[in-house]
Amino acid sequence: MKTINILIGLTLMTLVLTGAQAGPPGIADEDLGLSKSTVFDTPSPEAFAYGEASPGSGNTLPRAYTGAPPQIPHSIQGFVPVTVRNNACVGCHNNPAMWGQKTKGVPTPMPPSHYTDTRHAPGNVTKKLIGARFVCTQCHVPQASVQPLVDNTF
Repeated sequence: MKTINILIGLTLMTLVLTGAQAGPPGIADEDLGLSKSTVFDTPSPEAFAYGEASPGSGNTLPRAYTGAPPQIPHSIQGFVPVTVRNNACVGCHNNPAMWGQKTKGVPTPMPPSHYTDTRHAPGNVTKKLIGARFVCTQCHVPQASVQPLVDNTF
């Protein structure tokens, strides 16, 4: 009886150990993620500087994709951080009377979506900037001429 229990135990142990090794091969660390390099490498971006164009002198930049927020075509040095009490963007771009109009040399007005509380009163456009839209740099960013760290087909 004791011998049978030992044989059954050895058989079960052999099956467990054999089953643990029978899985598919693992993925090499070079094949993980988008960078196609080892996960132990830390890529470093190139040093860059944002454009130095002053407000009103920059050209309209292309959007990254349809529906993307417009890029900031001028320097924002001195404008950040954007806070409730300090938002220099509003001083130039808060102009509901100019909605839908683009005039060269005149700041692009914030669109009606920035005056609509989509959470509490969707469709109700006011003449007052909605509080959820005051941190401009949350969506709008200045651009620099740099190469991406990872290729993108988006």
